[in-house]
Amino acid sequence: MIFNKDTASQTAELLLQINAIKLNSKNPFTWASGWKSPIYCDNRIILSFPAIRNYIRDEFAKNIEKQFGKPDVIAGVATGAIGIGILVAESLGLPFVYVRPEAKKHGRLNQVEGFLQKGQNVVVVEDLISTGNSSLLAVEALRNEGANIKGMAAVFTYGFQVAEDNFAQAKVDLFTLSNYENLLELAVAKEYITETEQELLQQWKKSPSEWNVEV
Repeated sequence: MIFNKDTASQTAELLLQINAIKLNSKNPFTWASGWKSPIYCDNRIILSFPAIRNYIRDEFAKNIEKQFGKPDVIAGVATGAIGIGILVAESLGLPFVYVRPEAKKHGRLNQVEGFLQKGQNVVVVEDLISTGNSSLLAVEALRNEGANIKGMAAVFTYGFQVAEDNFAQAKVDLFTLSNYENLLELAVAKEYITETEQELLQQWKKSPSEWNVEV
């Protein structure tokens, strides 16, 4: 679920402007999973544009506090959401921790890095939601440390049904600054893509693992 429509449209436009999101229905990208995709999203690029990263920071901080109440800790999911998570924590004047994909194999064997006390309220910050699996592994790691997860806030989600099901099953409320639906609406309105390309992009979302550009 998006925080609000205005933020969703503005975020989508900014991501398109800096090529954090690229749309190409004629020459699709190949994801690590092997899926062919007409969209590629790399929100790490946000950090290289001060005005845009400040906008993302401020929208996160304002909407996180409005939606979840002020938590005790902000947690970022490694590696893509570490930088953004730190910015949000700084804006809210809160401690920050980050979660590795898996526990370290040496030293203290940490998966959660930083100071976290049992029972603290945590909002998790993520850069991108696809299936939600890696994001929810981070939630599991935090819960194993005794954290009370208030919810997750992400920059962007593709809005796959499998992600919605995964978050519902894990009992985690997810809110995003923007999503695939609002991205396509904005992309057509600003003539990044045609209405024909929009239809093709909508077909992809329905069955991304089976999508083919020739369909």
